[in-house]
Amino acid sequence: MTVFTSTGDVDPFLHVSLTRGERIYCESDAMVMMESTLDLKGSMNGGLGRALLRSFANGESFFQQQIEAVRGDGDCLLSPVLPGALEIVDVGKRQYLLNDGAFVAATSGTEMKVRTQNIGNALFAQSGGFFVMETSGTGQVVVSGFGSMFQLEVTPGKDMIIDNSHVVCWDNTLHYEVSVTTGSTGGGLGCMLGNLVNSFKSGEGIVLRFSGMGKIYVCSRNRDSFVEWMKKETSGSRSNR
Repeated sequence: MTVFTSTGDVDPFLHVSLTRGERIYCESDAMVMMESTLDLKGSMNGGLGRALLRSFANGESFFQQQIEAVRGDGDCLLSPVLPGALEIVDVGKRQYLLNDGAFVAATSGTEMKVRTQNIGNALFAQSGGFFVMETSGTGQVVVSGFGSMFQLEVTPGKDMIIDNSHVVCWDNTLHYEVSVTTGSTGGGLGCMLGNLVNSFKSGEGIVLRFSGMGKIYVCSRNRDSFVEWMKKETSGSRSNR
């Protein structure tokens, strides 16, 4: 049986133990180390069409890595692109939707499929455009978040509003809507303009409103804000030379 283990407190590795004949698939360039009993190859998981959709949906590489225990049992170490926590999520009874760049690895009994979003979510959520990644099958999927990770529980009558850039993945049974404010969701042009002004003043930008019952995994850092900060710091350093 494939065993995933997150090793280390800060920027952990994903340690994977495979028995002979087992395989996993993971994001391209995720492999750090593997024992000589394992084989690594590129694969269009799910075929050409699904590979293309995954690439458009979540910014994943067109080719994924497949690691298989060919010559005996073996271990490998994987690492996500961004620094931060890893979460090993059980799928089967529950399935999850993934935000951009969250996927790291999965057992062979699972699959990443593509779900079409409504126009509002596609244009504003920044979670895959018109498509978003969704888990299927039974097994485990590993996701990463920038910074530390926390699990939230949504229950009926207790909706949650979360900044889109902090959402890692969420239960596919949850209903979610895109908003530009944490205030009223009433209709009308005046309300829309008020929401836009409030969003600009608060600095919150796009938020997701979740309702129903299910789990959400969030991360502590905002990747987009960090990238913008790095650009400003780099630009400032150059101008001071």
